[in-house]
Amino acid sequence: MSQNAMAQNGMMKEETKMVGGAAMYPSKNIVENAINSKDHTTLVAAVKAAGLVDVLMSEGPFTVFAPTNDAFNKLPKGTVETLLKESNKAQLQTILKYHVVAGKWNSKDVIKMIKKGKGKAEIKTITGGMLTAWMKDGNVYLTDENGNSAQVTIADVNQSNGVIHVIDAVLLPKA
Repeated sequence: MSQNAMAQNGMMKEETKMVGGAAMYPSKNIVENAINSKDHTTLVAAVKAAGLVDVLMSEGPFTVFAPTNDAFNKLPKGTVETLLKESNKAQLQTILKYHVVAGKWNSKDVIKMIKKGKGKAEIKTITGGMLTAWMKDGNVYLTDENGNSAQVTIADVNQSNGVIHVIDAVLLPKA
């Protein structure tokens, strides 16, 4: 029996991580876990409004840099409400997909890339946009194409279809 089958049958203790007051299960997909995090209700609402639930429930694998509610609250007043409108669906999809990378990249992979790049690693998102990963005081940061940075606050939250790294700011592609 595979590890995944054993985990689904409850024959194996899953190694979970706590995010937003909820255990994140490696046997569940990105969406199934995210909906349980009290810190990611805005992100989940945005994923639903953008029509990206099926994509993030698909096999992947994906690496998602997941902004918290506080991260969305740092955006100018009214921004989230505006983005959640049906008329802004395409823009919302672009912003959310800018937080997603094809493949499963755990923190060790990202740190290895940063070291190989002599302090910086360019990461291509599924939109084709670029994020720059770097480190300061042992923490991993991502900088978007506009020069805004987010810190990875919880790394390596494993999912059945990838990995989530919680970040403290919303990253925005070049307009």
